[in-house]
Amino acid sequence: MTQSTGGYRTLIEPAELAARAAGPLLAIIDCRHDLARPEWGAESYAKGHIPGAAFAHLDRDLSGPITPHTGRHPLPEPGQLAMRCGAWGIDAQVQVVAYDQGNGGVAARLWWLLRSLGHARVAVLDGGLAAWQAAGLPLTTAVPSPPPRRFTIAPRLAAAVTTAELSAALARGTVTLIDARSAERFAGRNETIDPVAGHVPGARNHPFTANLDAQGRFLDADALRSAWERTLAGDAPERVVAMCGSGVTACHNLLALERAGLPGARLYADSWSGWIRDPRRPIEHS
Repeated sequence: MTQSTGGYRTLIEPAELAARAAGPLLAIIDCRHDLARPEWGAESYAKGHIPGAAFAHLDRDLSGPITPHTGRHPLPEPGQLAMRCGAWGIDAQVQVVAYDQGNGGVAARLWWLLRSLGHARVAVLDGGLAAWQAAGLPLTTAVPSPPPRRFTIAPRLAAAVTTAELSAALARGTVTLIDARSAERFAGRNETIDPVAGHVPGARNHPFTANLDAQGRFLDADALRSAWERTLAGDAPERVVAMCGSGVTACHNLLALERAGLPGARLYADSWSGWIRDPRRPIEHS
C-alpha cells in the first residue's frame, strides 16, 4: 500500500492518481527533462500531459543559479521555491504528485525539495508518464490555472550537506557516501557529462537504476530493503549521504531508502559536478 494516514508520501500508482485526479487538494507536477535537450520537457508537456498537471523545469524551477562553486543543479533558494509552490496551488493540505517521462529520476528531485521545505504529502508517480499511458489513461494539452495558495515552510523532513561538511565527515569517517551514477561513470569510464571523471574517494556505488525493475517501476519495499542493506553493509541509514552527478538522481536513491523503511539519509546537492570545481579535492578511479 502506497498511502499513509498523511497521504501519499513515497509512490503512487497510475490508477490511484487517476481515481483522485478530479478531487480537490491535489497538485500534479510534470518534471520531464533531458540533460542533452533542456527544453525537451517543456516541449513534450505542451504536446500532451496528465490532466491537471503543471510543468516544472529542472533548470529554472527545481534548481538555483549556477556559480563557480556549485554543481550543475544547485538547490533553489527555499523562499523562492515556496513561492513557486504556492503558484502551483500547493499548501500544507495539498497532495503533490510528481512525474517525469518514466523512471522517476527527475521527479524524485521535486519529492526531495518539497520534503526539504517540510511538506510531507508528496509522492512520485511510479513509472511516470510511460506507466500512465500504458494504463490507457488520457493526456491533455490544456494548461491548468490553479488558484494560488500560501505555501508555508515547515520543519524540514530532508536535509542536505555542503562540500565542506562532507569533506569534514569523510575525514572523520562518520559518513557513508553513496553515488547514484552508473557504474561506468563512477569508475571514471565513458564520462560524457562532467569534465573530470572518477568518484569521491571512499564513496560506494548504488546506481539509481538498481531501484527499478525492467519496466522502470520501483522494486517493492522488501526488495529495495534487501538491495540497500547489501550496499549499506551494516551501516545505519542515518550515516548515508547520497550524491550523483549534480544532485538530481541522488534523490531517487533517497526516495528508495525511504520506501524501503530506511530513512534518515541526507543529500550532497553539489555532488560530483560540485566536488570537481576545486582541482585540489581528491578523486579516485576504479
